[in-house]
Amino acid sequence: MDVLNGVNAVVVSSEVPLAASTGALGILLPIVALAVVALLIGGFILSKRKHDAEPPPPQPYEQPRKPERRTHIEQRDPHSSDQFPVDGHALTPYELKDHGNGPLPPDDERPRG
Repeated sequence: MDVLNGVNAVVVSSEVPLAASTGALGILLPIVALAVVALLIGGFILSKRKHDAEPPPPQPYEQPRKPERRTHIEQRDPHSSDQFPVDGHALTPYELKDHGNGPLPPDDERPRG
């Protein structure tokens, strides 16, 4: 019986601080909740002000026009080859050997100037 009385005494003594701290938690929780709500509302108001300060999107007549001629010219890559292997299979990296390590051929075009 002494063991049961000892256990009951420990349980009763541990419940007293929990019951006493419930009042502080009941006051603190709504204050924290109000602070979080105030921060969310403040963030919304600040982002709305920032959005209102930005210039409006451009009108359709303010958009850039398409150029009359091409501005991008396709150029052939001097590193790649347009030829396929004769037997039709793709080359693996081990079959490439020294391809791509040689110097580039000179340009066919004359320099502008």
